[in-house]
Amino acid sequence: MEKVFATDRLVELLPKVKAFVSKELLPLEEGHHKRSAEETYKLLDAKREKVKSAGLWGLHLPKHEGGLGLTLCEFGQISEALAQTPFYGHYTFNCQAPDIGNTELLGKFGSDDQKKTYLHPLMEGKIRSCFSMTEPEFAGSNPTRLGTLAVRRGDKYIINGHKWFSSSAEGATFTIVMAVTNPEASKYQRASMIIVPTSNPGFKHIRKIPIFGETGAGWASHSEVRFENCEVPVGNLIGVEGSGFQLAQERLGPGRIHHCMRWIGMAEKALDLMCKRAVSREIDEGVMLGEKQFIQGFIAESRVEIDAARLLVLSVATAIDMEGAPAARHRISGIKFYVANMMLKVLDRAIQVHGALGLTDETMLATMFQHERGARIWDGADEVHKQSLALNILKGYGLDIKKKKRPA
Repeated sequence: MEKVFATDRLVELLPKVKAFVSKELLPLEEGHHKRSAEETYKLLDAKREKVKSAGLWGLHLPKHEGGLGLTLCEFGQISEALAQTPFYGHYTFNCQAPDIGNTELLGKFGSDDQKKTYLHPLMEGKIRSCFSMTEPEFAGSNPTRLGTLAVRRGDKYIINGHKWFSSSAEGATFTIVMAVTNPEASKYQRASMIIVPTSNPGFKHIRKIPIFGETGAGWASHSEVRFENCEVPVGNLIGVEGSGFQLAQERLGPGRIHHCMRWIGMAEKALDLMCKRAVSREIDEGVMLGEKQFIQGFIAESRVEIDAARLLVLSVATAIDMEGAPAARHRISGIKFYVANMMLKVLDRAIQVHGALGLTDETMLATMFQHERGARIWDGADEVHKQSLALNILKGYGLDIKKKKRPA
């Protein structure tokens, strides 16, 4: 942890989190590929009770919701520590995506009734949620193009549409769906966010989508879903009609800090495994793998890249804490593509150093790469974020494509 970003409560809290992860969760990874998902969740649910007993539950929540009121910068460093066991840490502490984003969204913009019905059980870990935005018929790189419609009839919305990559839909109690409510409005005022219980007869869970051949289970899965004449009360609207994209930005700004710090934690884990392999693998009589300059280069580059990424992300988290996500939106784009690529490079190097072993389920490396290759696609593809950042930079040099006349 960089001292410049340390606070008194983080100095006290972070060692406790790290100790819990090391003692209670990391040992579970040894059998990660041998247990069923049901067995794993049973183990993790028992660990959740230990988190509560240790007074570490709800660390991401504001004080008025029973949390410690950690800043985004502070919780980001907690998130990195939890990512030392990426498939167990965040779930066990009830701050896994997309629940953490939905919690933040409902906490800021939910009505009293929405908070009572959905937010509070979510915060207590009694239920899970999912988020439905991406559609297979439209390019996810342009989220303003949506086919899902929510038509108001009296005191109800009738929702029809097709979504996929609705993360964590299996077993979720409700989803927050992005749907067009104002088709004649400008593109950023057309959509709204609406809560839909998954028990609604109009909500259809079609399938879990295989990722590199694995469908996953529970919160660690992605689903295709349909909304077929799905009726929900108007009171399930979050905020006001047409505010969907504004709410999405409020949700995604902090969410990208969570993701990036989790990726940094995963990169640290990969580097640790890489180094252990380098000093334990004999490639010739008395010659260890770590004596080779190629491997030394992998390790040195990984160390510097991780450290640089951490400083970059925590500086952006501090900017969000001080100025808000909208003011830091272009810097958020920068960390999104930079850290995702850094993490995948370090993972790839660690796999390479392990040789054929790195491709198996004997370590966590293959599993991490399988689940996290999507990091360069989720929440906006690299290319979209790079374009956004570059155009903002070039605008300072006088290029403004919004004002530029295009040939007929």
